[in-house]
Amino acid sequence: MPEEALQLKEKDQQKFHWSAPSVKLFSGRSNLPLAKEIAAQLGNKLSDISISPFSDGELYVKVLESVRGDDVFVIQPTCPPVNESLMELLIIIDALKRASAERINVVIPYFGYARQDRKASGREPITAKLIANLLETAGVHRIVTLDLHASQIVGFFDTLVDHLFASPILVDYIKGLNLEDLLIVSPDVGGVSRARAFAKRLNEAPLAIVDKRRSYTEKNTVEVFNVIGDVKGKTCILVDDIVDTAGTICKAAQMLKDQGAKKVYACATHGILSGNGVNNVQNSCIEQLIITNSVYLPEEKRIGKIKQLSAAPLLAEVICRIHNGDTVSSMFE
Repeated sequence: MPEEALQLKEKDQQKFHWSAPSVKLFSGRSNLPLAKEIAAQLGNKLSDISISPFSDGELYVKVLESVRGDDVFVIQPTCPPVNESLMELLIIIDALKRASAERINVVIPYFGYARQDRKASGREPITAKLIANLLETAGVHRIVTLDLHASQIVGFFDTLVDHLFASPILVDYIKGLNLEDLLIVSPDVGGVSRARAFAKRLNEAPLAIVDKRRSYTEKNTVEVFNVIGDVKGKTCILVDDIVDTAGTICKAAQMLKDQGAKKVYACATHGILSGNGVNNVQNSCIEQLIITNSVYLPEEKRIGKIKQLSAAPLLAEVICRIHNGDTVSSMFE
């Protein structure tokens, strides 16, 4: 168990109790360490499944044990390589459906294509809706996901969706840093509600907003313009859901420093860190980037400036509650 694994609160330090029918945990290959950690939290083990490619790249999946009548949970974030992770998930779901699983629940800590949730200009797809259709057609009964890019994506599904939030994990860590003169900063106007909820958990910390404009002709390109709010002498916490190439958050951090911020930290649920993401963080003025393990982070990307926290205890408790028919929403009240 990694040192940074979040421990369940004292009142939750108890054995998980399963009710009939039996529960089985499966994992794809996109984030196997997280799946194993979730299974360990539940006192369970991952069920056997074989996943291998044909020479042309097609995937072959075979479930290696009976799942007839079982409540099944498949753990598979659709993180890079996104298309392969997604296709692998769909094939696993189909295999379980044809093996007569009673209920197929899919745990997608990181929901790929969530940034394509609307038409920003003409002749564009709404890919997040397409992914929802694909999952339902494959045979999913319930989706569990963590910090969607936009909450309205839940409405793209006709099946049940549990939209979880990683803010308790991130806030607990930040509280442990004992930082003074905190100021929570949203890196864009669209993230204000996320930043406000974050600030509320940190003793109603004040809020600031970065005014940015995104280029829709060049992907992963953002031009930062201004900061709304007084940041002078403050310890700023930039709050976002996804850090991809880290260009946006590093530019925002530099602007905060230029306007007099004492220190700048950044936190996000999903640390994709594609392309030059790690180098951008390393060479930035950010003191520390705090992320969860919703996306697998290779060893070579685990630099000193990046702190990865475990979402496994949170996801394990949710799996147990869903299986036993207990409430999930009360965990975040």
